This record gives sequence, C-alpha cells and structure tokens, in this order.
Amino acid sequence: MTKNFFLTLAVTISGLMSAQESASTPDFDSIFKFGAKAGYSLSSMKVFDDQLDSKSYFYAGFVIEKPVSSKVGIQAEVLYTQLGGTDSLPLVQLVGNEIVEMGNVDFNYQFTQIQIPVSVKYYFVPKFSAAAGMNFGFNLSEKMKTDVIVNGTDSQNLVDYKTLNLFPFLGAEYKITDQFFIDARYNFNFFDTHRKGFKTKIGFLQAGVGYRFN
Repeated sequence: MTKNFFLTLAVTISGLMSAQESASTPDFDSIFKFGAKAGYSLSSMKVFDDQLDSKSYFYAGFVIEKPVSSKVGIQAEVLYTQLGGTDSLPLVQLVGNEIVEMGNVDFNYQFTQIQIPVSVKYYFVPKFSAAAGMNFGFNLSEKMKTDVIVNGTDSQNLVDYKTLNLFPFLGAEYKITDQFFIDARYNFNFFDTHRKGFKTKIGFLQAGVGYRFN
C-alpha cells in the first residue's frame, strides 16, 4: 500500500513539473504564495499492540504554495509541533514478601518535532482543494515524563528513536477569503519510529487556520 502511495505521488509530481515547463503562456496566477498557519494536533501512539491514550498539542509554522496550473499546486510547509501519547500503569513496591500497589503512574511520551510537509493539491473549485503528500518529521527531543518521581526523576530521554520520521498524509483546504483559509489532514502511521525493534507507530490529525500574505 505504501509503495503504491509513493509511486503515485512521484509520478504525479513529475507530470506536474513537466507540464509547468512546457506551458508557454499560462492563464493562471503562477507566483509563489506565502503564508502562516496554526492549529490543533491530536496524535495516536501505538507501542507493539498497546494503544496509548491520545495526546493533544498545537502546531504553528509557515506555508508556501506554487501553482502549476489553474487546478493544481505544490505546497511545502515548516511546522513546529509535538507528538506522542499517554499511558497509566500501576506503581508497585516490594514490602517484605508482598507486592504492594502504590497507585497509578501517568506516563507522557513527548516527541518534539520540526515537520516539513510537502504535498500536491488539486482544486475542485477555486475555494476548495484536496491534497496528498509526505510529512517529514525531524525529532528535536524524545522524552517520557511522569506525574510522580520514578527512579529519582520525573523526566527521562527516550533512546533509539529515529531522528527522521515519515508520515504520508491526505487532507483538504477551504479558502474563506483570498487570505484566510482552514485546513485539515490526517498523517498515517505506516512507518515504525524506533530503530531497534521497540515497535512504535504514531498517526495524527491536524486541523487549523492560516493566512496568506499575497
């Protein structure tokens, strides 16, 4: 499934670039469009077969779009956000020969990222478009935080997670005006984010608003 996704995306982008080069007198606005965007992110993290509780955060960044025809554009973004999940496990202590439960501990997995989504957009009508692309997520930090002190600390670095993570996505955008727009996309958890067999997958929804400067 993922191979077909990448092949279709690559062929589409190649075809669009060739069409742009061969067009001598385009009848559309071909300038780069710059803007800023921000919104809400809800991530879902799975470790092996254990589905963690969802984690919500924000995202914010910049967007640039290059129209290649009146119906198609290529868009790239730079976003700051955080992904992860939460889990609650019992804290136990050995007292004599008995195991005593000391209550639950909340674990908060935090992957702080700079993301670079790149997509191909198709405009069904001038105000509404759908997009497909790849989100390149670069980890700035990988941490696990607890609500109580465990082994002398409430925060520790996670190890052996990939610095670069790939998230294929599908999305849609609606232009409220020529400047303001709303959009939403889902980033799929097709790829493992861990390097050494601690199977971890993250998918996430992003929805927000944006403003184009030109």
